[in-house]
Amino acid sequence: MKMRNMLVVLAAACMALVPVLTQAAEWSPKGSIKLQIGFGAGGSTDIMGRLVAAKVEEDTGWNVVVENKPGGGGVAMFSGLMMQKPDGLTLGLGVNVPILLNLAMRGDKLPFNVDSFDYIGTILKGEIAVVAKADAPFNNFKELLAFTKTNKGLNIGFDAQPQQMVLGPVGKKNGLNFKFVKHKSGAEQIQSILGGHIDIGCLAGSHVKYVKSGDLKMIVVVSKERLSYAPEVMTLIENGYNFYLEPHYYIAAPKGLPADVKAALAKAFDKAIYSDKVREVLYNTMVVPPFNLGPEGTYKMMSDGVTDIKYLIEAGK
Repeated sequence: MKMRNMLVVLAAACMALVPVLTQAAEWSPKGSIKLQIGFGAGGSTDIMGRLVAAKVEEDTGWNVVVENKPGGGGVAMFSGLMMQKPDGLTLGLGVNVPILLNLAMRGDKLPFNVDSFDYIGTILKGEIAVVAKADAPFNNFKELLAFTKTNKGLNIGFDAQPQQMVLGPVGKKNGLNFKFVKHKSGAEQIQSILGGHIDIGCLAGSHVKYVKSGDLKMIVVVSKERLSYAPEVMTLIENGYNFYLEPHYYIAAPKGLPADVKAALAKAFDKAIYSDKVREVLYNTMVVPPFNLGPEGTYKMMSDGVTDIKYLIEAGK
């Protein structure tokens, strides 16, 4: 009888543990999740943030509320995010490049650093390339540099400081006269190229349909690796210049997320990011596939990025 009673007690204890273990493995928020976006409404970051948030809601039944917190390329939003409770109810979506630039150039004045956050993952990786008009008298980067030297200058379009930063050191290293012309957007750059107002532009996807139509051609890839839709076009790194630019759209949370909360969020967002719905919209709007590095990969990307961006800044001095 004693043995039988003991077995009954053990069985009851095991049964009591089942709900606890299930609850830990299947964390869900007790309230709405706020996804704060470090840019204003209507831009590419806002569009993809709302898209992914809606898919997470659809998949999980969670309530995900999107809030725009523009300012300083995401600095304002992340400055506030780090002060929130690490309970999984407040997340932030930003772009790595402006954050890395700020950390590299004035990190001592910011309230946060790379280690101030837990990372959930990335939504996509921008694929950046230098493009020219289809009939430009150069077809690759080596020929472009020779053309610049012969013509004593090159007019380069850009719409964000990092684009200028990644090409500036190349001109400096070769003693070339690179004339940078500021534009409001990639679309405006394309019109300037087609109109003959600039020689080349530095673009992150808006050029693809023009390359396919034969109006533009790619000269060099500014990302770390060659692009899937143009495997024959070499990178800057392959041309002997150890510079690259890869904007990642990433999701972070205040430091100190419980392991089960972090795992549940990472799983939910990964499923949404790679869903057919999100994949289709990302390709139609950004001309890139989803790209999720996951929690550890995102942290490594940010950590390595600070070192790499500092190297780029020094090279341009």
